[in-house]
Amino acid sequence: MGTRVVHEAEAVRYCLPDTFAPMRILHVLSANFFAGSVAYAVALAEAHHREGHQVWLASDAAALPTVAAQVQLPISQRKYGQRLRNIRALRALVRQHSIEVVHAHSRAASWVSYFALRGLGVPLVSTVHGRQHLHTSTSLFDIYGQKVIAICENLAEHLREEVKMAPTKIVVVPNGVGFRAEKAGSKNEEVKTGAAAAAISAEPSFTAPRLAFIGRFNGPKGERAAALLQHVFPALLQEFTQLRVALIGGELEQLPEAGKAALTQLQSQYGERVEVIGFTDDVAGWLRRTDLVIGAGRVAMEALGEGRAVLALGEALYAGPVSLENYPDVAASNFGDITARLAEARAFDPGPVLADARAFLARPHRVAPALAQQVRHDYDLARVAQRVLGVYESARMALAAPGFIPVLMYHKIPDAPLATRHQIFVTKENFAKHLAYFKAHRLTPITFQDYQAFASGRRPLQEFPRRPLILTFDDGYLDNYTNLLPLMQQYGYRGVLYLLGDFDVRYNQWDLAQDPTEPRADLMSEAQKQAFVAAGWEIGAHTLSHPRLASLPATEAAHELAQSKAELERRLGIEVISFAYPYGDLSAETKRLAAEAGFTYAVATDSGGMHLEDDRMEIFRVNMFPHESASSLFKKTAPWYRRYYRWKRKK
Repeated sequence: MGTRVVHEAEAVRYCLPDTFAPMRILHVLSANFFAGSVAYAVALAEAHHREGHQVWLASDAAALPTVAAQVQLPISQRKYGQRLRNIRALRALVRQHSIEVVHAHSRAASWVSYFALRGLGVPLVSTVHGRQHLHTSTSLFDIYGQKVIAICENLAEHLREEVKMAPTKIVVVPNGVGFRAEKAGSKNEEVKTGAAAAAISAEPSFTAPRLAFIGRFNGPKGERAAALLQHVFPALLQEFTQLRVALIGGELEQLPEAGKAALTQLQSQYGERVEVIGFTDDVAGWLRRTDLVIGAGRVAMEALGEGRAVLALGEALYAGPVSLENYPDVAASNFGDITARLAEARAFDPGPVLADARAFLARPHRVAPALAQQVRHDYDLARVAQRVLGVYESARMALAAPGFIPVLMYHKIPDAPLATRHQIFVTKENFAKHLAYFKAHRLTPITFQDYQAFASGRRPLQEFPRRPLILTFDDGYLDNYTNLLPLMQQYGYRGVLYLLGDFDVRYNQWDLAQDPTEPRADLMSEAQKQAFVAAGWEIGAHTLSHPRLASLPATEAAHELAQSKAELERRLGIEVISFAYPYGDLSAETKRLAAEAGFTYAVATDSGGMHLEDDRMEIFRVNMFPHESASSLFKKTAPWYRRYYRWKRKK
């Protein structure tokens, strides 16, 4: 993609209003039958369409239940002649509609999309819904695109460890569910997801309970269904005389012969208590009429969200009754469908299913409201759709700007050197030399808000600077106002200022708490902080009180993150999209909490990926010290610096 250099004077134009920029999205999927992956793709397309994006679907199906534009292509056919025709058709479609991102939902879809997009500068995102076949071409021939969405943690581990996929390509985003809610008042009024999850559906009919197996009846799941029909359902129907058993799902005709024989026997013996529903587009309605669900994947998510008890039985393993305690582990397997390693798949023993179902029917109960609420939060379709849009943005920038973008970390800009053991200052005189160096070498300072404008499509990628640079300043010291701001304005530059959300903190009290001999350094007043806002700077959050986040309990860390963002937005009248971890102290949990708090980007200190898009919640920053020279500035802003740093520090 051609780019032009954007000079420093133009940089002030980057901070655009946060206007909506619709994306042009093409989903490519194998849809020779209506599997869970197809349902997910359709739901995602609908969610993005409702948000104003333009969406197309290319699939085997003549018509899918979506208002998005559809193109019928035999994507699932793997003969090379047909694959070539699919490639040509997709390439023409992308060009005709100026598609901005292609999202593939199967290996066959990824294969044809990869070749269709060659040379077009259009990013490819692939969602991997299940374990991939382990053969040489899987590891050596990467057709999945710039970013790969794994639908659960076990699948991500499989891709890293067995497929040998680059970890930086993989993002874990679950399939989204458009949870239905019980009517709250009038016929058209629905309860929203969240705190109302405890009262989302009708009470179970425990006097005449229904147990439902919901899923496909072919392949491994068909084998599981056959085993249930032979070894579980007969005992339960005999023991619980009011029990009804429902079989819900597609491909019922492909049920193994032993299962068909057992089903015929059960129907003959128990009549209408055995309900053979087959495929239905009203799974949610059946869930509301069911007390105990046996299933995996999307079925388990929807059932738990409706407050129904679930025995998680999937293609790979039986994970058992889902509870608040085991939910993280069960969710990691997509409720029994996926193991991290092939060797972990277990032979199916129907005995534990019988025992667990018997225990439930003896003492039926609703799912804990906290579990239902957590499931609704984690798998909420609108929330998942937003996360997927972030993956699209990330893929776009990974393709358009694949090089290392230096993010430099400054703190104090004093008039003279400071007597401190913390070498986190650059004098006013030396900082002026830094700015002169950046200008002489045509480095263009941008902010994360500028970067996001390009990523989201609000600014054309053709204008992305050839040598971008992000200047960040932590804590908000008074000398930033007296020395830093005038110097930056002199060059027409803007940066990112990371401030504490507690405006009552007026000096570096965190330093003095650790070492009383440290010199006191005053922080800016609210009016002085507002001067940076008026100058077009980006304001980022740096917690409320500058603690080591990874050392705090999760609830306290979450408070520091969320409230710092909220207070800065309230007091300064701005939107805060980026965060800086104090001391660079972070963990997998703090990164998760930062994303939950609503940050789009989070900067570390000396950790992070090779590229900004390797992990938006752990962006590598370069430390800047008092005595930087022209050679060190050259090194720290060079495209190869991140590789050099990782080699030198072994990290």
